[in-house]
Amino acid sequence: MTIKTAEGVDRTIPAEDIEEMVRRDVSLMPENLHQLMTVQELVDMVDYLVLLKKKTQSGSHIRSSNAGQSEPAASHESEDALAGIEIADDLSARLFSAEPELRNPSNIDVDHLGRVWVCEVVNYRHFRNPNNPVRSEGDRILVLEDTDHDGAADKSTVFYQGNDVNSAHGICVLGDRVIISAGDQVCSFFDDDGDLVADRKEMMFSGIGGVEHDHGIHAFVPGPDGKLYFNFGNEGHQIKDADGNPIVDRSGREVRDHGKPYQQGMVFRCDLDGSNVETLAWNFRNNWELCVDSFGTIWQSDNDDDGNRATRINYVMPFGNYGYRGEMDGSTWRVRRTGMHEDIPLRHWHLRDPGVIPNVVQTGAGSPTGIIRYEGETLPSRYHNELLHCDPGPNSVRMYQIENDGAGYIGEQNEMLTGTRDRWFRPVDVCVAPDGSLFVADWYDPGVGGHRMGDTERGRIFRVTGRDGADRYDVPEVDFETLEGTIAGLKSPNVSTRFLAAERLRQTRGEADVATVIKRLTEMARQSQKAYERSRALWVLASLDTHRAVRLAAQDDDPHVRCAGIRIAKQHGMNIVKLAARFAADNSPQVRREAALSLRGLGDEMVPVWVDLAKQHDGNDRWYVEALGIAADGNWDACLTGWIETVGDQWDTRAGRDLIWRSRASMTSEWLAKILAESEDANDSARYLRAFDFQPDTPRKQNALRSIAEVVAKR
Repeated sequence: MTIKTAEGVDRTIPAEDIEEMVRRDVSLMPENLHQLMTVQELVDMVDYLVLLKKKTQSGSHIRSSNAGQSEPAASHESEDALAGIEIADDLSARLFSAEPELRNPSNIDVDHLGRVWVCEVVNYRHFRNPNNPVRSEGDRILVLEDTDHDGAADKSTVFYQGNDVNSAHGICVLGDRVIISAGDQVCSFFDDDGDLVADRKEMMFSGIGGVEHDHGIHAFVPGPDGKLYFNFGNEGHQIKDADGNPIVDRSGREVRDHGKPYQQGMVFRCDLDGSNVETLAWNFRNNWELCVDSFGTIWQSDNDDDGNRATRINYVMPFGNYGYRGEMDGSTWRVRRTGMHEDIPLRHWHLRDPGVIPNVVQTGAGSPTGIIRYEGETLPSRYHNELLHCDPGPNSVRMYQIENDGAGYIGEQNEMLTGTRDRWFRPVDVCVAPDGSLFVADWYDPGVGGHRMGDTERGRIFRVTGRDGADRYDVPEVDFETLEGTIAGLKSPNVSTRFLAAERLRQTRGEADVATVIKRLTEMARQSQKAYERSRALWVLASLDTHRAVRLAAQDDDPHVRCAGIRIAKQHGMNIVKLAARFAADNSPQVRREAALSLRGLGDEMVPVWVDLAKQHDGNDRWYVEALGIAADGNWDACLTGWIETVGDQWDTRAGRDLIWRSRASMTSEWLAKILAESEDANDSARYLRAFDFQPDTPRKQNALRSIAEVVAKR
């Protein structure tokens, strides 16, 4: 059997050795616990013990690119932290903070003053790590500051400590409010007097599964719309309000892993106070953290069933099913099904099933975690507007260059930081500072996965700039008391700064002041050379003058801004059918995708627009056909009937067959039978036969299947 070790190396283990591992006593485990482990978990544990004993060498304190060097592994001391890391040629890194001031960061955020907020986790799953020390006072939320601007932290403040934040997996800093995701709760902590110590705590959500589990609740992030976005992995299961009552989302469904349709990991959006929860996507395994760019596009990563080399980057298409389990029966990828991929990494996500959203990138083996969209200019130009992502499994911080792929996206992976010589380098999160530099949190451990923790004494945070970037860390001052200062804040590369600026502008009162803000935002939306800045202006403008914001977005040359305009119109309750009809003729498939998605949940008035959009499907764009499917959900009979009446005898094209394959109308089975009656290609036939599994078991379906059997019998 071939297993990937904690060092990222393939290792073939004879069956008799596996049997011996299961039989032997493991001194670090509670009695008989090792007998409950999977083979992968057992091998991970053995690898931890091996790695902990490895001898090490030394390195250096500040480092630029060291690509191609092959010196021995660095020591595990903080002064040698950078010696074991390979750095891209155009980047430079510096150690910002390390032990003993900091241990085991799990998640970070950077506020508008450039301070780094840290979830410091020592109390991590002691039933799997019984020999690790227990911090009886509980885990800590730290604030790290560089008061002399030399690029290294020189001040640390404990914002909060307690057992209620043990194994915290998410932190979001919104001015004097800090949202912590830990255990089965999400809580807001408030610093009312500005001394960097929490004064009060308010619960937002409770009852979430996956307590001290990597597949539970993760970090919250603010979107450009002023809402909060977050996710949980497949151990989260449900969300309840502060009083323990089940939450019913805006679609009228209980937020729970019940398979109707919600299951496994999910993505959510809500108002700042936790109200108006929306379940935006589902059926992930362990979608760790998400990010929302200035256009309102959601990105995240997802982990596979360990060992299947199928980790992935997702564009989160609203209301999409992402295929970790079978849609209809919750089956795993191991269950054989008609037309499935032979390659496990592709089979893993049910990618050949109708109704499953494609992946942007499949990244192979890993343990993907923190992610951001870099909307700054401090780093070299090739990083601008790209996804930056941490994966502690292969010891890597990566950049994904995102390109259009029909109505969706595709990405190319590029390494930024890699623990080539120090396999304890475990980057778990990355954030953008107000000056455009990066902060990378390093959990630092001999292994990752299996809920084990081999080192409780170390942890690092690195600051990353361009190769010629300044060592000094100078944070731009933002004057939120003036309009121009607030507009400057809205242009910041730092998420927290942008949020505060946007909220200040949205809260403008008084007719004259509102008019002035509208004028200034309109200028920014028209004149900025950066599409993401124009989009930010439009999201804020929409709160003051929605029609003006949507009109400006519709006139923009950049399709991402036009997509933002459709999202703005949908959120603000405009006549979306009329707007979607206008965008149905857009030359960008991304914009037409967004127009289709905006039709979801509407009545028969949307059918003509849906048909117009469906006619533009070319049969080669899975992203587009899935967007059409989401739009037609709950109204498939009217949509498919309208399309057939419009195209008539021209239905039997690759694009037409694609739409029928995706459809869930009461007549779909009969149309699938027509396709199969003419099909002589085995792979093609398997595809359409699989589509029958997504149709309800009705007499029409049974008659259609009988008709296919009769055709086959006559061949």
